[in-house]
Order: sequence, then structure tokens, then C-alpha cells
Amino acid sequence: MSIEIKPSRSNRIYRPNELVEGKIVTKLSSSISHQGIRLNVNASVNLQVRGGSAGVIESLYGVIKPITILNKTVEVLKSGRISSGTTEIPFSFTLKEQGEEPLERFYETYHGGDISIQYLASVDISRGYLHKPLSATLEFIIQSEKENLPEKPLSPEMVIFYMTQDTQRHSLLPELKSGGFRVSGKVCTLCSLSDPIEGELTVESSAVPVQSIDIHLLRVESILAGEKIATETSLIQTTQIADGDVCRGMTLPIYIILPRLLTCPSIFAGPFSIEFKVTIVITFQSEQSKLHQKSNFKTPKSWHAMESVPLELIRTK
Repeated sequence: MSIEIKPSRSNRIYRPNELVEGKIVTKLSSSISHQGIRLNVNASVNLQVRGGSAGVIESLYGVIKPITILNKTVEVLKSGRISSGTTEIPFSFTLKEQGEEPLERFYETYHGGDISIQYLASVDISRGYLHKPLSATLEFIIQSEKENLPEKPLSPEMVIFYMTQDTQRHSLLPELKSGGFRVSGKVCTLCSLSDPIEGELTVESSAVPVQSIDIHLLRVESILAGEKIATETSLIQTTQIADGDVCRGMTLPIYIILPRLLTCPSIFAGPFSIEFKVTIVITFQSEQSKLHQKSNFKTPKSWHAMESVPLELIRTK
């Protein structure tokens, strides 16, 4: 016996005021009787505090209660029987009923490190005390309502950056410190989630050959835990824009596609916040870098040059 929730939209993307439709598909070897079929729709912001973050002690781990966005039950069928074979049972519901005040703001779906925002629909077919109920769960993806969004085209805000041996706060290779380098460019700091992050970069001079140029997309998640704020920065993805030494004075384009579930509009709520930033990483050729292929973005090595800029993400129509 199996049961599955199949939404009408293959991408499972909806807005809060749209009708969510689909079918509950059962595949049974023999007919069964049931005491009703119900669809439970739950949405919440799940918060996790890691021990040690911003001085928060280990005992605070996992004590943050989820923030409930929605909790509703939809009756699909009253008690009856389901025949053997494949049966499709239609369902429909709306997250935000007209005139109804939600428990919490409908934040967009987001899968982060310490914060996740999920919208789940689960079906339960109750069969009485002597039989195990049939159940299935589906996550559907929520985006902001169009009425509240700014119109396109969005005018991107660019920030100009430059990197030299004097802008780096960590120790550098002796040949980098004495010979010097200069990298300049610009990158978008206000970006629509449906558009790429764009910009450009130029290696003007460098005493040491360049090995690689990478762009890190980072998320900064903050959670209010008691009287303290626990903040954790983690890596979402890395995009390489140059491999090997590059021509001096040549402009390199920056073009980064945003991953949907790992990003969302920047949020500044009371109990939590979700922010993003972009870090440009220049890796210079050295014997030491060959011995340490993996590096942590939080602790740059002497053969790295780094520059971070804040990134605000928004949803547009």
C-alpha cells in the first residue's frame, strides 16, 4: 500500500493567496475502509542555536521554539471505502483566506543552516485502532504576494571595491607584502532573487601570479536567544570566475545565479534575521597553497586576499 500527494504544479511554487490544488494518489492491493481523509497544512520558522555562537552556551542548543506561521486542517473525504488499485482523490486549499489574519507573516520558503522556513502538507487516512494509518508529506514552496512587490526593472546598486596588500587584515606571503598587488571592481549589493548577481573585476597588478578568483555567496543568520543574539555565517555556494593567472588590466565579468531554496528575501524580524553577503577571494600561486587545497572562508591563509560586501536580496514582480 502506498499514498502520495501530487500538486497540480510540478514546481510546487505558490503564493499565499493562491489556490493550492492537487490529488492524493493511493495504490492499494485490496480495498480498505477509512474514518476520513484529512490534509494538515503546517508552516513554521524553525530556529536552531549552536553552542558557542556569539557566546551562547551549549545548554541553549535546541531550546528555541519554532515560530508558527500556519496550522490548519482540511477535510478531504468523510469516512468510507477506497477501492483497490490506483485511486486519485482531488484536494484544494488556500493558505491565506480572504479577510483572515494569519498567525505570522508568510515568509518565503528557505533552507538555511540555523534557520529554515517550511510549508508542509501532510495527509492522514485514519483506519481505526487496529490498523496503521496511511500518511504522506509534501513540502510546497511559497513566494511573496505580487501585490506587495516592487515592479521590475530593479535598478541594481553597485559598490566599488579594491583590494591591495594594505587592505588585508591577515598575514600575507612575504613576496605579496613586499611586491604588492591591486585588484579593483564593482558588484551588485541590491539584487532581485530572479536575477543574477552581476559585477566586474580587474587585476591591475600583482607581484605573484594568480591561481584562482572565486566569489563566495554567504548567509548571515541571527537568532535572539534570551538576551543574547547568536549569529552564524555559513557558505552557500562558490563560483569561480577565473582559473590560473589572468591578464593584467583585463575586465572579468561577475555573474552568479542564485540558488532558490538556499536564498530568500533578506529578513529583519524581531526573533531572527537572514542576511547575505558576497566575498571576493583571490588565491595566489605558492608552494604552501599546493599543500593546503582546502581552506576555510572564515580564516584566510597567507596566499589569499579577500573582500566582503553586504548583499540585500528582494523579490520583484
